[in-house]
Amino acid sequence: MPSATFQYRVRDPLGNLHQGHLDAASAADATQQLRRDGFQVLDVDEADDDSGIFARRVRKSEVVYTTNQLAVMVDTGITLSAALDNIIQQETNPTLKGVLKDLMNAVQEGEDFSAALARHPKLFDRTYVSLVKASEATGSLGPMLERVAGYLRKDLETRSKVRSAMAYPCVMMVLAVSVTIFLLTFVLPKFTPLFTRKGMELPKPTRVMMTLSSWMLDYWYVWIVLAVAAVVGFIFGRRTPPGRRAWDWIKLNAPVLGGMCRKVTISRSVRTLGTLLSSGVTALDALRLSADVAGNVHYEQLWQRVARDVTEGKQICQSLAGDPLFPPMLVQMISAGEQTGKLGDVLVRVSNFYDQEVESSLKTVTSLIEPLMITVMGSVVGGIAMALMLPIFQLSRTPG
Repeated sequence: MPSATFQYRVRDPLGNLHQGHLDAASAADATQQLRRDGFQVLDVDEADDDSGIFARRVRKSEVVYTTNQLAVMVDTGITLSAALDNIIQQETNPTLKGVLKDLMNAVQEGEDFSAALARHPKLFDRTYVSLVKASEATGSLGPMLERVAGYLRKDLETRSKVRSAMAYPCVMMVLAVSVTIFLLTFVLPKFTPLFTRKGMELPKPTRVMMTLSSWMLDYWYVWIVLAVAAVVGFIFGRRTPPGRRAWDWIKLNAPVLGGMCRKVTISRSVRTLGTLLSSGVTALDALRLSADVAGNVHYEQLWQRVARDVTEGKQICQSLAGDPLFPPMLVQMISAGEQTGKLGDVLVRVSNFYDQEVESSLKTVTSLIEPLMITVMGSVVGGIAMALMLPIFQLSRTPG
């Protein structure tokens, strides 16, 4: 009889929870096997076909939508387990559905919701878990989930705007490189025999282009190896501490993009800090989590330093004062928030202000990059075309 794979959750004789997969002819056979091994069987379900390495990816927008649904249901008085069950019935993504089932089973067994969320860090990061944990202490899960959904939505919108703004320059760059390779490897070689037969003295730009074309055709495998090595080196180099520091420094100090990258990083970390403080998370935990979500090693180290200074009795504004990564205006606003005891609310307002600044910067960057890319592409293509035309002009002036 053909076997199938079942996912199970069991408790051992000491009461510890275990989960995993098991091959059996049926769910009943799987249950019997687990019981023979001395486990108390909690549930046994057939594993989804698209589990493992072929599991369907859960998008950030799906997490935001699910969190918003959960917030609305819990706010209307529906119990958390019942709300999760209702969402499971409607969910079409099998990966997310499996995660929600695990959360529902954990809640039904009396486990804290935050602890259950922490088992799925790819979907629910430490900020998400910390906010939910803070709400469990105050009994305000519904409003907190709504705040979490708003926080995630803002972050998703910012990322989406940045990606959309960068799409056009990336397409133009790929197009420029593709056209250049086509001209050098296909068009220019067609003219080379003509110029050679005439035995004429070629202009220097034409000789340079013909030499480059010859190198690309004769040593094409070397160019491919170099291109692959550059891409692989960049990807893996960015994962090393020195490589990450160098890349993050470039992003912050790039001529056109640097200012926008700074604003995006400040907006993300300040929004996280403000949301956490407003939700009752301690200042030290909030600062450490802000470092985790900064997305830039230099700002990450800055927040870690601020956290150390706070443990020594300093205020946040005192630690940030004079740091080139933080604008003086922002430090003054943080100082005002600390003096009035409304730092969380102030930071949330500041993050909203920086979101608007990011949108304005995106428009400025796009308006600058578009003509710049067109100019670069036109110069490259025009240069190659001119290298082709110069010998033709000489031939036309040569008496027959």
